[in-house]
Amino acid sequence: MSITTFIVISIVKSLAVIAVLLTAVAYSVWLERKVSARIQNRWGPTRVGPFGLLQPLADGAKFIFKEDMTQPHVYRPLYIAAPIIALVFAITSISVVPFGNWVSVPAIHVGNWFTVEPISTPFQITDLNIGLLVILGITSMGVYGVALAGWSSNSKYSLLGGLRASAQMISYEVSLGLSLIGVLIMAGSFSLRDIVNAQGGVFWGFIPRWNIFHGQTLAFFIYLISAYAETNRTPFDLPEAESELVAGYHTEYSAMKFAMFFMAEYANMVTVACLATLLFLGGWHGPIGGPPILQALLPLFWFSAKVFFFMFLYVWVRWTLPRFRYDQLMAFGWKVLLPLAVANLVVTALIVAWRA
Repeated sequence: MSITTFIVISIVKSLAVIAVLLTAVAYSVWLERKVSARIQNRWGPTRVGPFGLLQPLADGAKFIFKEDMTQPHVYRPLYIAAPIIALVFAITSISVVPFGNWVSVPAIHVGNWFTVEPISTPFQITDLNIGLLVILGITSMGVYGVALAGWSSNSKYSLLGGLRASAQMISYEVSLGLSLIGVLIMAGSFSLRDIVNAQGGVFWGFIPRWNIFHGQTLAFFIYLISAYAETNRTPFDLPEAESELVAGYHTEYSAMKFAMFFMAEYANMVTVACLATLLFLGGWHGPIGGPPILQALLPLFWFSAKVFFFMFLYVWVRWTLPRFRYDQLMAFGWKVLLPLAVANLVVTALIVAWRA
């Protein structure tokens, strides 16, 4: 493919993925409000559009037109940069996520004067052989936005929220990273596409060769719990505990700056759900059949269905479990999850070496 075609395809894929991600972020809020309402036996949003489906659009317009107040005691450069940092890193991490297999488009001829060459491109913005490392590196940078928001607000409540987020991220990042090494040992690659391909097929005739069923069940639950803590979700939402810190690190923010922190949190949830799907649930693998067009779309459907399952699980856990105390949160990360992650790593390495 020519360099011009490559650039055009990359721009189109980038715009499409950003549009889908931002739409998913908006409707994740709608999903959370509807599911939490059902859990608490109430209706949730219903007035704006059918079933309240236009509520995210109304909320976005409200944030745009709200008065943006900046307190005089803040350190203005970092105060403004913090929500931008959080949102940019949250959105950037989706760039290496493969949503499906390769897609091929035949050559298109328009008369005798214009021809589009045949195209074969992966269902992702860019395919890197160290995709997992890129995602972990980008997502770990997002905490700078939270920490800087707490410090630059020049408020004790915000500062405590930022410090809590930093300590929490460091504590659970260790367990999360160690839980993924077993998957890397089994796949033998850092490429997310190679990891998904290693989970193809079945064993014992009917069980999918997904990592959650193939020796990494403990790693999956360690990853899941650590991901809840990484994204500051209940029962690990101590950085924004309203009973102690008013609103935590974003206490002094309003209008679109507050909305950007909100969007970053839900974008991180989508990224975590995508990563869990790729690493433990076989990515886009699933039953495929029917006409060619259906076979091309089914992998994308299976991937989306698995991501939706994780998003629903996020909401379900939030409205079911109570919040930890901060000392319980830190002790659980260092004294429970970390030893379990190390044990899973050692056992996986021994089994793979013995089989080899």
